[in-house]
Amino acid sequence: MKEIRSAKNARIKEIKKLHKKKYREEMKEYLLEGFHLLEEAVDAQAKVNEIFVTERGNKEWGSWLTAHDELPVCLVSDEVMDTVSDLPTPQGIMAVMEMERADLQEFSGGWLVLDNVQDPGNVGTMIRTADAFGLSGVLLGKGTADIYSTKVLRSMQGSNYHLPVLQEDLVQAIPKMKKNGFAVYGTELNEEAYQLNEVEPAQNYAVIMGNEGQGVSKEILALTDKNIYIPIKGNAESLNVGVAAGIMLYHFSL
Repeated sequence: MKEIRSAKNARIKEIKKLHKKKYREEMKEYLLEGFHLLEEAVDAQAKVNEIFVTERGNKEWGSWLTAHDELPVCLVSDEVMDTVSDLPTPQGIMAVMEMERADLQEFSGGWLVLDNVQDPGNVGTMIRTADAFGLSGVLLGKGTADIYSTKVLRSMQGSNYHLPVLQEDLVQAIPKMKKNGFAVYGTELNEEAYQLNEVEPAQNYAVIMGNEGQGVSKEILALTDKNIYIPIKGNAESLNVGVAAGIMLYHFSL
C-alpha cells in the first residue's frame, strides 16, 4: 500500500485545493470524507480516483477496503489527514472523487428546483428530502450552493448518488419542462398565491424553492404555472426553506 507521511507532500498540497470551487472545477475532482459517504459512492459506481486512510481508519474499515481491492488506497499519517480534512475530528478515511456531470435529455416525474439557495445545509437537506420522497431529480439554478462542497456533501448523506442533480439555467430549463407537460409551481409569500392544500398533485411537476432571505426571484416566478404558499397558524413570520421544502414535497408525492 502506498504511504504519505508528510503534510508537505506535493499531492497533499494539491488535494487541499479541492476545498475551493475554483480548483474543483479546474481539476474535475472533489473530496468525500467519511466511510458512509464513500460506501454510498462506491455502491453507486461513482468514480473513485484515490482513497486516503489513517492507521486507525485502516483498522476499522480494512476488511471493506480489502473487499474492494480495485480501489487505489494510500495510507496517510494523522497529520496529513488533519491537514486535508475540514472537520474538527477527522474520521480517518477520505476519497478524491472524479466529478461527473449528470445529463438528462427529457424531464419526467417530480423535480425539486432550487433558485439561489445559498446555505449548504439547506441545499443538502432538500436534496436528501427529494430523495426520501422519491422525486426524479433536482435542478440547481444560479447562486445555489455547490453540491461538491464538503458541507453540502455531508448534508446530502449520499442522496446525490441516488438521483440526478443537475446544474442548469432555470430561465431555459423551466420552459423546457413546461413544454414536456410539467406543472411548474413557485413558492411565494403572497396573498394572491394559492394555498398548498388547494393544489392537486400532478404526474409531472416541479416545485421551486428560493433564496433564504429573498425567496424565488421575480424572473423565475413569472415563468411558473402557479405560485403557492404554506398557511401558517402561529406567529412565526416564515418557515426555514428546508422545512418548507419537506412539507411541499410530501404534499406533491402523495
